[in-house]
Amino acid sequence: MPAMIPYGRHRFPGKLFVVEGTDGSGKSTQLMLLYQWLKAEGYPVFFSEWNSSPLVKDTTKRAKKRHLFTPATFSLLHATDFADRTERDIIPPLKAGAIVLADRYIYTAFARDVARGCDPAWVRDVYKFAVKPTIAFFFRAPLDIAIDRIVSGRPQLKYYEAGLDMGWSENPEESFTLFQGKILGEYDRMVSEFGLTLIDATRSIEQQQREVRQLIKSHLENRRFRSH
Repeated sequence: MPAMIPYGRHRFPGKLFVVEGTDGSGKSTQLMLLYQWLKAEGYPVFFSEWNSSPLVKDTTKRAKKRHLFTPATFSLLHATDFADRTERDIIPPLKAGAIVLADRYIYTAFARDVARGCDPAWVRDVYKFAVKPTIAFFFRAPLDIAIDRIVSGRPQLKYYEAGLDMGWSENPEESFTLFQGKILGEYDRMVSEFGLTLIDATRSIEQQQREVRQLIKSHLENRRFRSH
């Protein structure tokens, strides 16, 4: 039985759907297909992406370039980004009865920050202001598949992306593998803790999308969510 969620189920008329998963899990592709489908069905849809707030963009860029982040400062900067986006991009559409699709949500912080050594209870407390998603999808791909998708598609792994700041390995690919393995372990633990909806990301894109749409449909039956 899932543990008590440390944040509240919102009472806004809108719906919040979240996708989570390790790098290379295919979650962003699934979210974009979902966005296109909902728009075609006539629903008002808004989109929010992790680490995209203009409030902290320049600070993040400068600190990353100079390798200034500690796990705690990295965590707090992402929390600031999330708080700004919650206030500007998530709550207003939910209040208006629209659908919000989030590419990563608080679970990304719970996975990455804890993998970097932050205290799990502390990180969860930082995000206690967040609203509970209608559904939080966890697209689970085996570590080797997810890593192969990322490494084969990028000429070079970035410093923090690869977890090189942690000193686990000087080899970027090896460090990335270790980091993603720790992150996947945190996600697996959160399935029961937060009731994440597990999606097998090894199946075809079409099969995954059909399952996601079917699960979402039951939350969209009230026609007041339709745009006119």
